[in-house]
Amino acid sequence: MAAPLLQAEIDINAPVAEVWSLISDLTNMPKWSPQCRLMKAFGEVRPGTRTFNINRRNSLFWPTTSTITELIPERKLAFRVNANNTVWSYELEPTATGTHVVETRHAENGVKAVSTMTVNAVLGGVPGFEKELVDGMNTSLARIKAAAER
Repeated sequence: MAAPLLQAEIDINAPVAEVWSLISDLTNMPKWSPQCRLMKAFGEVRPGTRTFNINRRNSLFWPTTSTITELIPERKLAFRVNANNTVWSYELEPTATGTHVVETRHAENGVKAVSTMTVNAVLGGVPGFEKELVDGMNTSLARIKAAAER
C-alpha cells in the first residue's frame, strides 16, 4: 500500500543556479534538515551514487544509506532511502522573482514493513512521525531560503 505523499514548497528570491548549488551539495543537508546530522556521498553525486547518513530525533540517532535516483542539474535531485524505500526529492522551477522549490517524500510502493514497525515502536507512530517529517521539510526549505537570500 502506498504511503501518503509528503510535500512542502517555498518561493525563494534567488536564481535557480544559486539555490541548486545549496541543495545539490549534500554536505549541506545537516544545515537544512532538523533530522539529518550527516549525509556523505561516496563519489561524485550522480544517479547510482550511494550515501551514508546519520539521522537524529531528540537523543535517538540512527544510520541510513541512500542512493541517488535522479539528478537533473538545476531542476531535480532525488534519492531513495534504502532502509524504507522512500524517495526524497527537491524540484526547482524558475519564477519571475527567483526559484520555486518543492520537497517531497514519496513511497509509491509503501514503506517497508520493518520501517513502519520501528516508527510505531520507537518514534511514536506513523501519523505523528509523518507530521514531524512535513514540519522538518518546511524548516529545511525555510533554511535554504534564508541561505540563498543572504
